[in-house]
Amino acid sequence: MNDYKVVNLFAGAGGLDLAEYNLGMPAVGIEWDPSTCSTRRAAGLPTVEGDVRALNPADFPSATTLISGPPRQVCSTTGPPSGNRSLRDMLSLIRCMRAREDTTACLGNLDDERTSLALEPLRWALAAIDSGLPYEEVVLEQSPSVRPAWNAVGEALSAEGYSVACGVLRAEEFGVPQTRLCSVLIARLHGTALLPETTHQPFRRDASPASAAPALLPWVSMGEVLDRPKSYVVVSCYGTAGNPRARGLRTSAEPAFTVTSKFSRNQVMTAERTPLRRLSPSEGGLLQGFPADYPWRGRNISEQIGMSIPPPLATHVLGAALG
Repeated sequence: MNDYKVVNLFAGAGGLDLAEYNLGMPAVGIEWDPSTCSTRRAAGLPTVEGDVRALNPADFPSATTLISGPPRQVCSTTGPPSGNRSLRDMLSLIRCMRAREDTTACLGNLDDERTSLALEPLRWALAAIDSGLPYEEVVLEQSPSVRPAWNAVGEALSAEGYSVACGVLRAEEFGVPQTRLCSVLIARLHGTALLPETTHQPFRRDASPASAAPALLPWVSMGEVLDRPKSYVVVSCYGTAGNPRARGLRTSAEPAFTVTSKFSRNQVMTAERTPLRRLSPSEGGLLQGFPADYPWRGRNISEQIGMSIPPPLATHVLGAALG
């Protein structure tokens, strides 16, 4: 492989890759989905189209930083039984991997393939350690429900000599025009691992941006990034607390709801409730922090956007990881 300093597992459409290039880090992303790979190539991002399970650190010998945003995992301590089972499976497998036990049989018996995929970053990190060429930095990102597993991965890396920081970050506190929670792990082989310091105010429905935290920049609103002529409101396609009739509402003076793969289903209306056109893929990308002219390709563009980490948040996370 070329002289890449960063290898990105489950690279997606390029949220982390844009951050890497913002920081001047030559990077390569591994992605299996053909449409997503088309987007990446159109954006000029070095890409290996394939399955991370079929590759190893030895395939990228120049890489000193490992980053990954595995597929969203169904694991929660408060969710359905299947989520609890996935979390228990992950924690059990992490203990086995940490002890260098053979997990082949256990992985083959999992109910949810995403459980094994979420453990690939740890497999890569341990393989690099065992080869005598450990990664200098390891950065993981996923939804908040995976935090217990990330804590266990952090303990495994700490036992190998890494300094580790874990936490849940709010996207709007890093200049992203949406409220989104991300569970992040940063591990550093040399130096102290720290989560990035916030740059923008947290969103509060009962506070204006100017009064929320004067020492920080105001949160970024939808109206600041979307080219729409008038003030408007966005009604979420999700119900509040599981009630589809209690749908949330945000004005154009506020950040967007979390941008998921279903963002185009959100209703957009004038203040008087006159329907407007719904969010386009380009607008969904803008709310996620991508450039307006990002070259989205393929049939699953909404999913590519919704599954991405916002590039502004990723830039701060990687900046902290690199010290």
